[in-house]
Amino acid sequence: MTPLRPRLPLGLLSLGLALHSGHGLADDSVTLAPLRVTEVYGNAGYQAREAQVAGLHSAPLLDTPAAVSVFSRQLLDDRQVRTLREVLQSDASVGESYAPVGYYENFNVRGFELNAASSYKINGQTLAGEQNVALENKQQVELLKGLSGLQSGVSEPGGLVNYVTKRAEDVRSVSVSTNAQGERYIATDLGGWFGAERQFGVRVNLAHEDIRSYVDHADGKRDFASLAFDWQLSPDAVLELDADYQHREQYSVPGYQLLGGSALPHGVDPTDHLAWQRWAKPVQNDALNLGGRFKYQFSDDWNGTLSASRSQVVIDDYSAFAWGSDNGNASHFSPSGDYDIYDFRSPDDTRRTDELQAALEGRFKALGVDHQLTLGSSAQRRTVDQRPYYNALVGSGNINADAPAVEPSSDPIGASERRLDSRQYGVFVSDRITFNDNWQTVTGARLVRLDEKTWNERGEAGRHTQQYELLPNAALIYKPQPDTTLYASYAKGLSAGGTAPWYANNASEILAPTASHQLELGIKRDWQGMSFSAALFQIRQAYEYARPEGTGFTYVQQGQQKNTGLELGASGHVTSNLQVHASAAAIRARVENSGTEAYEGHQAINVPRLRAALQADYALPVPGLALLGGARYSASKYASQAGNVEVGGYTVFDLGSRYSTRISGYDTVLRLTVDNVFDKRYWRDVGDYLGDNYLFQGAPRTARLSASVSF
Repeated sequence: MTPLRPRLPLGLLSLGLALHSGHGLADDSVTLAPLRVTEVYGNAGYQAREAQVAGLHSAPLLDTPAAVSVFSRQLLDDRQVRTLREVLQSDASVGESYAPVGYYENFNVRGFELNAASSYKINGQTLAGEQNVALENKQQVELLKGLSGLQSGVSEPGGLVNYVTKRAEDVRSVSVSTNAQGERYIATDLGGWFGAERQFGVRVNLAHEDIRSYVDHADGKRDFASLAFDWQLSPDAVLELDADYQHREQYSVPGYQLLGGSALPHGVDPTDHLAWQRWAKPVQNDALNLGGRFKYQFSDDWNGTLSASRSQVVIDDYSAFAWGSDNGNASHFSPSGDYDIYDFRSPDDTRRTDELQAALEGRFKALGVDHQLTLGSSAQRRTVDQRPYYNALVGSGNINADAPAVEPSSDPIGASERRLDSRQYGVFVSDRITFNDNWQTVTGARLVRLDEKTWNERGEAGRHTQQYELLPNAALIYKPQPDTTLYASYAKGLSAGGTAPWYANNASEILAPTASHQLELGIKRDWQGMSFSAALFQIRQAYEYARPEGTGFTYVQQGQQKNTGLELGASGHVTSNLQVHASAAAIRARVENSGTEAYEGHQAINVPRLRAALQADYALPVPGLALLGGARYSASKYASQAGNVEVGGYTVFDLGSRYSTRISGYDTVLRLTVDNVFDKRYWRDVGDYLGDNYLFQGAPRTARLSASVSF
């Protein structure tokens, strides 16, 4: 948490002294308006200097013993992003993991899948991740790579995404955009301070989007509204409230599967909508996110925060879905490209997360060393309510032809039932000890009490897990000079268990939580307008998969997956005209002791050995004009757990421009972006999701044009 009393920069301090000394020379005095700060982020352009995702409060990245990527508002605007997928493309450690067009997104980081239940936060508060979070009201997006047990309790070992919302400021702007398919988009950003002493602040963001997809029959629409409210109750107390609501609906597009279980589809068009049927409906997603934080400064050295949040998502899914072949007797397409068509229905799929947390932070000196202590307690409840599984076989098609029209199923849909009730309680402590200018340690732990109940689709009681888990986190920091940090860290995490796929012998069973461990060595340096980082890591977690058993499968936790990797990052100004955001990641991912020999001894599915990403902004000699560019590289990766099918590597180039000018007296910014300039064909996602393997093609060449006007 950032102290409420801001530190004045030297320029402001000098101005204040000048005004004070001039008071005796003139009869007129100057009264400055109150300076009000609720949260400070030292991030400008593409370079980031602070983030909150890697700790229990906002902290300088240089002093954070963890690998963190921050995607600034300027980067989001220049890329004209609408979804998290477009944001995370700029980080080489991130891949997609079941991300069909029209559905909410899923990712893997450092080769481990994120979990919608625990891997996403807004302002440090957990949200239901089964939504495409709107970006109009976000100031920046932060990605912690690696374990986050201290920050979150139950969470996935790959990483944690945190959205930071915009706070109140004097702003009035309107943005409009379109794309090559005729998209219509308009958004407003309004804010200001008011009250007798300007102690009240608001920020309102509104957006409407008519989604026009590059895939046939995959259009939709989106409406979004958000409100941020800041109230400076006193010089020492601040109340921050956030609320946002989004209704999104879009036809979802099924992925491909391997032909005969051992060959890739060839010659398919990324604009084709597999298994399309006229009776299918758009996937509707209604998301409500509420959050509040009360911050109080007890003294110059001690402050506290009390926060509460609710996040709820309701999903209505009526889709024509392509899966398997041979009337459901094969979990892959046939060698000739035949597939089965299913009528999939999942209305009123409701996920809700409620969270409450209290934290106290202070600085003091003891035994001759400086301490920065944070301690607190949290409580969280997550529930899942679903209808019984509905996936009726209604026909078949072939990937080389339009899907034939088939009739939907006439089977009734069952009533909604509680499937999961997970309650998590925790106490946590973290202490940064500064021994001298060169050496620091950060040690902490979270004690988690998990009480989790599950029910099957027939409403019968399933697993009831009650356990305590201590999740330690320790780091040693060495600073040979103020702008350079070296660190070594260890962390333990606890991850939610996966859900067995519908075709498994234990279909829909939710497995028990599992522990994970991480070792990491890293170096960071800020140098001449650039921030550099490197991290070497190893993560181990229990392996979950659909284990072949004769003619069937059972979803189990057996053996472990061990990922070892090296990450490199650089962001900031290379010259006064050129700024970049660049990263590279090399990962060795292996499965061990799984009980299925074919799944071991090679790279894990959907994890390339090497990835790289670059975004660049070059200011041209023409005033206000900048050239934008990017490149994304991925080495080849396996599309099956057995490692017998491999998709080729690819390099995708993006190009764009930004022009800042004044039109009729108003500041105006025009942007043009063209992604995949050379129209490269590639497989962007070939992962395993709920026990099934799917393949999704990358987007073809796409273009977007926008204009933003500030009033």
